[in-house]
Amino acid sequence: MRPRTKVRQRPGDRIFAGLSTGAGVLILTVLGGVAAFLLIEAWPAIIAPADEIPGGEGLVLYIWPLLFGTLLSAFFALLIAAPLAVSIALFITHYAPRRLSQALGYMIDLLAAIPSIIYGLWGFFVLAPATLGPTTWLTEYLGFIPLFEGPPSATGRTMLVAVMVLAVMILPIISAVVREAFRQTPRLHEEAALAIGATRWEMLRMAVLPFGRSAIIGASMLGLGRALGETMAVAIVLSVSGGVTFNLISSGNPSTIAANIALKFPESTGLDINALIASGLVLFAVTLGVNMLARTIINRRREFSGAN
Repeated sequence: MRPRTKVRQRPGDRIFAGLSTGAGVLILTVLGGVAAFLLIEAWPAIIAPADEIPGGEGLVLYIWPLLFGTLLSAFFALLIAAPLAVSIALFITHYAPRRLSQALGYMIDLLAAIPSIIYGLWGFFVLAPATLGPTTWLTEYLGFIPLFEGPPSATGRTMLVAVMVLAVMILPIISAVVREAFRQTPRLHEEAALAIGATRWEMLRMAVLPFGRSAIIGASMLGLGRALGETMAVAIVLSVSGGVTFNLISSGNPSTIAANIALKFPESTGLDINALIASGLVLFAVTLGVNMLARTIINRRREFSGAN
């Protein structure tokens, strides 16, 4: 066998490789620094007696309702936004005429440029009053479901409104990622499905959706992370009363971690600040866990994806 010769890299290649490696190390360093800061600042609240924590019941019982509200709002927002985003992406890429698809794509992308406080004001002044009638109907006819048990809120500032606002906010993120994945579906796969007599929907189900499955999962987890960390929109819309409940339309709503920090941090001192940072540490861990789970799912399904 001929001896393997070492390829000499050009200076530009070595500089680019060094910059890329440095950028990756920098991201990990910043992430580790944020985690260390949160842990150090939250430690006094972690070791403090239960009666010194706000509420007087301990740190776990202080954070649990906030974590429950965060997960509840983010889950239902994703449940609404993900199917709608995939449907929009399919319509834009495979059904709409070219000019219409470009216009719709620009409009959907523009939703991501709207500040969250604008979404909060829209939910407060427009969406909340508009839900008063439908929530009364839901309580009357679907009150046997815990989600619509009621009694309905008189102001409309409910978890249901917060969920709808979050769904609209994460919709453009999911739609943009999924749309680009659908556009990269090999044309040969689509033509082969149509050639064997498949309808357009069957072609989408057999060729396009399997090819974009990993993108759908990744985009959904990206939107979930966005919903978990949303602050101002939820703080403006939600009328917080504490507690843990699945009722989406009553006036008793659990807060979220991010909104609770935004509302209480300016007037907090001493151990109260440490308790708020401890709740932020929990949110950081949850978001990191969601991203790691999404990466694991994507890596496991990569070898079975339509791209292969």
